Amino acid sequence: MNYFKTYWMATMAAIFWGANFNLARPVIAEMGPYVAGATRYVLAAAVMLLIAQTRRETVPLQHWKAYLTLGVVGVFGFNLFFFLGMETSSAINGALIMALNPLLTAVLGYVILRDKPSKQQWIAFPVGIAGVAIVVLGAGAQLKIALGDVYILIASLNWALYNVLVKKMMPNKVSGIANTAGIMTVGALALTIAAIMHGDHVVMPTIHAGSALLMMSLGGGVLAYLFWNASISNLGPSKAAIFMNLVPVTTMVIAAFEHVPPNHAQLLGAMLVISAVTFSSVSLSKKG
Repeated sequence: MNYFKTYWMATMAAIFWGANFNLARPVIAEMGPYVAGATRYVLAAAVMLLIAQTRRETVPLQHWKAYLTLGVVGVFGFNLFFFLGMETSSAINGALIMALNPLLTAVLGYVILRDKPSKQQWIAFPVGIAGVAIVVLGAGAQLKIALGDVYILIASLNWALYNVLVKKMMPNKVSGIANTAGIMTVGALALTIAAIMHGDHVVMPTIHAGSALLMMSLGGGVLAYLFWNASISNLGPSKAAIFMNLVPVTTMVIAAFEHVPPNHAQLLGAMLVISAVTFSSVSLSKKG
């Protein structure tokens, strides 16, 4: 695969994920976080299973433990706290907190896989944390943290753990499409069970919320996963991580078009977080 196509796919995956933060608000307003999360991944899993079927691929059930763990952590855990967080967190705050994910992945990789972070990552981590702290606290003296921001941070930790567990547990001799279909199916089932246990009912969204949900399912779900997995396989995780900086940038641009421009604290926090991730990722890329 040529580099132009690889860079294009990595860019589009990051743009799709950045748009998710803007698209989530109208969906949650009509459907609630539990039903929204379940519906999104029921659609995404159905599309992935259809793609696998058209390619005459099946999800190997002997790997059910890996799919169960990855589906619960990377789909259920991430999306449940993502939608809960977006009830009260702003799109820009959510995206900036998630931008810290490559550094969180490096820390968890050290704890779980004993994969020692580089000196650049150790330097970048406190800078990134400082950036997120400025965003969350709003650069004010009241030191008040929104519950939604805490949920988004938990979602980011789930995604970081998923990234580490993928390296440890993902079946090697199975296609990326079949693996993704298996993981998404488990996550969709878990989100559906959570919505039922929470007592929520299926809600028919309006055209506005329904189109946003469809874009989150197909763009931020199916296409982003496929594009990102292909990018990592060609660039490696360290080089691909640089493109994650486009997530908060995309969210900010869309929010500005929606007449919600970033405030001074968000801009300062964005500079610190993006600089930290770039410094860490570029240093790793040169080593690779």
